[in-house]
Amino acid sequence: MRGVVFLGEREITLRDFPDPNPGPGEVVIAMKASGMCGSDLHLYRAAREGGTAASLGLGGSGEPVIGGHEPCGVVAARGAGVSDSEAPAGMRAMIHHYCGCGRCRHCRTGWSQLCPHGIVVYGVTGHGGHAPFMKVPAGTLVPLPDELTFEEGAAISCGTGTAYGALRRLGVSGRDTLAVFGQGPVGLSATLLGTAMGARVIAVDPVPERRRLAEDFGAAVALDPRAVDPVVALRDLTDGEGVDCAIECAGSPEARIATVRCVRTWGQACFVGEGGTVTLDVSQHLLRRQVTLHASWTFSTVGQEECARFVARRRLPLHRLLTHRFALEQAAEAYRLFDTQTTGKGVFVTGP
Repeated sequence: MRGVVFLGEREITLRDFPDPNPGPGEVVIAMKASGMCGSDLHLYRAAREGGTAASLGLGGSGEPVIGGHEPCGVVAARGAGVSDSEAPAGMRAMIHHYCGCGRCRHCRTGWSQLCPHGIVVYGVTGHGGHAPFMKVPAGTLVPLPDELTFEEGAAISCGTGTAYGALRRLGVSGRDTLAVFGQGPVGLSATLLGTAMGARVIAVDPVPERRRLAEDFGAAVALDPRAVDPVVALRDLTDGEGVDCAIECAGSPEARIATVRCVRTWGQACFVGEGGTVTLDVSQHLLRRQVTLHASWTFSTVGQEECARFVARRRLPLHRLLTHRFALEQAAEAYRLFDTQTTGKGVFVTGP
């Protein structure tokens, strides 16, 4: 089979790989959809020389791996010890894209990405979903509700699930005004989900196309941080108090500082965007306003399934997040477009 490989410096190639065969406790998934995530851009843009294994997408052998950490498909083959109840043939499944030791308290509660004994991140240090087939431990499978498409399942497998996990950390409800900084796929998901949870959502993004998408997804207001000071504007929209909670999905220092500064006294802020640094005045920005600052990294297997049920039962129009669809052979074109950061979510469709 052929799979997408990130070469770094904005280059991508399709390479030949052996078709996977499941070992004990493993399954092979026939891919139906594999999403493009903002964190893929770290691999896409990485320097080729001097990069680390994590930044360049290298497996334990030092060989390039297949990209894509938002996989969704059906069970095509099972290894020894995988039962019908665990992974029936043809099961519609999302994949929790991490694998740890399987025995520690984090792994046993579905948080394998927190395993202290080392992890595989599929699509980064282990073969991911940008290929016709993907081999994973059966324990990484998360059922995809019948009401959802494979494309929606791919979105939930990282970006949308990440937004849901952060909103659950904040306990967002109809009592809240919620600011969402960044309206890429994660931020747009937070806008959609936060609105469904009852919050008044105010979106912040410098890109006009993404502000329009945010309003389509339920944002009461969409602010351009290049045209206004978002902290001042958010206080003006909340009678001078500040928002109840704010979530940062942009990964920029400016957005992170504004996320903390814009919340009211006793408010909550949450960092989601990967990479970079930020400098805060702890007394002024946090202590003397009793602000709670959260950090939220993706989700557990339990949270992934809960997010899927939330979207399905409320019939949320998550499909509208998926603005571009590609074949694997269009990977170079797909990531060139995604790199402009003007679109909704892109997805590789690899099956009917």
